[in-house]
Amino acid sequence: MNTANNGVAVITGASRGLGLALARELAFHEWRLIIDARGGNTIEAVQRELSALTRVIAITGDLSESSHRQALVEAAVELGGVDVLINNASLLGPSPLPALVDYPLQALEQVYQVNVFAPLALIQILHPFLKPGAVIINVSSDAGLESYPGWGGYGSSKAALEKLSAVLAVENPQWHVYWVDPGDMRTQMHQEAYPGEDISDRPLPEASVPGFFTLLSAKLPSGRYRVRELEGVPS
Repeated sequence: MNTANNGVAVITGASRGLGLALARELAFHEWRLIIDARGGNTIEAVQRELSALTRVIAITGDLSESSHRQALVEAAVELGGVDVLINNASLLGPSPLPALVDYPLQALEQVYQVNVFAPLALIQILHPFLKPGAVIINVSSDAGLESYPGWGGYGSSKAALEKLSAVLAVENPQWHVYWVDPGDMRTQMHQEAYPGEDISDRPLPEASVPGFFTLLSAKLPSGRYRVRELEGVPS
């Protein structure tokens, strides 16, 4: 897959962090974009910025709501279908991160709604409009594999997302399905996970973007990838 002038990408959670970094890079390569976020003013500012480079449709809303997902589908129809879907939007949960024995179950349900059910629901409603050979990237985390104190809520939701991704890949060999660990990043979410701590030693989200572009261009087999391990892979 050529990264230049190559179709339509849907990116959820594109107002900041990794989603914004990916949207900026894809816009630079003249992809047409459908982006969303919960904060209206912020995503509208991103739309104004990137519209100087490409066609951008920005939609404000909560991905866990069916009406918002339907609006994303309508945008996909308007642009003639989708080549790439990046399920990037995530919810950390309570901050500071609580131990599982103290985890509010209502908050845990919200984490699963955003991190597990919403990405699958979006795939279900978008799948008739995914073009042949489409790429689906579900952004995961090392917390989906490793057991870190305090990360039981977010981490278990990412573990569930990874299993869904693996089964989707087996059931849909016509797609390239990737569940991707972007590595530690200096983002607002990461700061919320460690309130009061200095996370300035973490790389900015832009450092993870080249690995994602390798997945878009190299046509690697469906599977789990760490973006740092994709550096140097021919695209």
